[in-house]
Amino acid sequence: MEVKLIEVRDAATFIPALAIRLGSEIEAERYLFGRAGFGTSPIGQGTYIILIRLEDSEAHYDPQDWRGLARTMPEAHRELLSHWADYQSGDVLDVQFVLGEKAEKKVSERLG
Repeated sequence: MEVKLIEVRDAATFIPALAIRLGSEIEAERYLFGRAGFGTSPIGQGTYIILIRLEDSEAHYDPQDWRGLARTMPEAHRELLSHWADYQSGDVLDVQFVLGEKAEKKVSERLG
């Protein structure tokens, strides 16, 4: 498993999120992921990312399952599935930038 904290941003939106990419070299963990329906190989399991909104604990592994924020969370989830290696823990994932609506990515609110 690999875990990253992500600052999800969109128009007038700030969502602290936890992203977990599944997969393990530990047989017992692979077994449990497999029993939950995520396959039995680390490579297959690694195609799943569980994204959790920290403010209300809503979590999904399928980007299509997000409700309410019908654009922000599904787009952020798809971006992480496609570009996991491009993000470090603590990074900003700016949905407007990803969709080409803004030329520059937002900076973290922690920087002012």
